[in-house]
Amino acid sequence: MHANNVAHARHDNLGRDTMNLLETKSLNKWFGGLHVTGDVNFALRDKEIHCLVGPNGAGKSTFFKLILGEIQPDSGSILFDGVDMTHETAYKRIRRGISVKFQVPGVFPEMSVVQNLTVALQQVHRCHHELSAAVERLLPFLHLANDAEQLAKNLSHGQKQWLEIGMAVALQPKLLMLDEPTAGMTPDETYQTGEMLLNLNQQGMSVLAIEHDMTFVRQIADRVTVLNYGKLFASGSINDIENDERVIEIYLGKAYD
Repeated sequence: MHANNVAHARHDNLGRDTMNLLETKSLNKWFGGLHVTGDVNFALRDKEIHCLVGPNGAGKSTFFKLILGEIQPDSGSILFDGVDMTHETAYKRIRRGISVKFQVPGVFPEMSVVQNLTVALQQVHRCHHELSAAVERLLPFLHLANDAEQLAKNLSHGQKQWLEIGMAVALQPKLLMLDEPTAGMTPDETYQTGEMLLNLNQQGMSVLAIEHDMTFVRQIADRVTVLNYGKLFASGSINDIENDERVIEIYLGKAYD
């Protein structure tokens, strides 16, 4: 089955009764006089791939930082797996099962691929045998088996992105958050990244991704949410979003009613 059809099939199978893994309720953040997050009510279902899109400056990165606990909201609440974590530290949120990969790869450049993965996997595997086995499982999944001993600094941009995805996945999170994971990738690398995420999702992992590449969004998304000027502008299937004239006007830079 084509990846796009798989995404729509998964969307149909989620059902209306699926529990929300992540929710924000009336979430607000001000920076001085700028309302960067405006009364956002958002929900991500358990075992869902959800893409967050919108024009530059729409508030997507601020929304991510609020979920991760890097900044605190001025009002509203954030719930994860049914627990209010609005005022918890970023570390506690990670312990609850949230892992993140930012747009700029944060790998250790002077360490090999294996060493980078080992550092991440040590958080969940203490036994040397289990640790080695986990590294060996990840390498082919990340298309890095032939570059296992290569220093991270010598990898291509796409390979660095894959390595950091692997390091984020190593924590075995319930929710994997990705900030523009395909930025700077070739079309083939972008497609392979989508296949990785679909595979992880089939294993039960939820994904929330900020993304501009709509071909990639079509490949992976169960649902899509559009932010504009810090507010939730539209939400639905990829077909709903692509056929919404208001959303089209936003991306074309036109005024709307």
